Amino acid sequence: MKKILIGVDDSKFADHAIAYGFELAQKLGAAVGLVHVIQPVPMMEATDTGVGMPIEGVVNYVAPELMDLQQQGSENMIDRVITKYGHGEDISHFTEFGPTAEGIVDCAKKFHADMIVVGTHSRTGLDRLFMGSVAEHVVRYSPVPVIVVPMPKEEEK
Repeated sequence: MKKILIGVDDSKFADHAIAYGFELAQKLGAAVGLVHVIQPVPMMEATDTGVGMPIEGVVNYVAPELMDLQQQGSENMIDRVITKYGHGEDISHFTEFGPTAEGIVDCAKKFHADMIVVGTHSRTGLDRLFMGSVAEHVVRYSPVPVIVVPMPKEEEK
């Protein structure tokens, strides 16, 4: 294992997985890649109905200013992770735009990762049905092994 990709977000679940991923990388002498995926928020835009009356509709439009703010927030988050956990390791970082799980899998290919480390919210039942499972999607479609790091029950609260 020469390269480990770690999924980063602003949750305690991800923070737990990040710590695990950095510890593993240190033990293996592996380079670390950090990836944060931003899901663009579609904006409402007035469209012309053809009869002179504008209507509001959701279109695939994302304001460049919002994307810049999201990019800056992502870079700040990754900087905090590097400051907290990076102790001389070779660290690369990526910000992807799109669905989270697909972004992680695509980044693993670009980074030529040998392994992916992600956290899990441990959702079950209807919550998982409605929210989906990023970790499950990554495991299913990853070209490399995936370690899914659960949060210890006592730390979830």
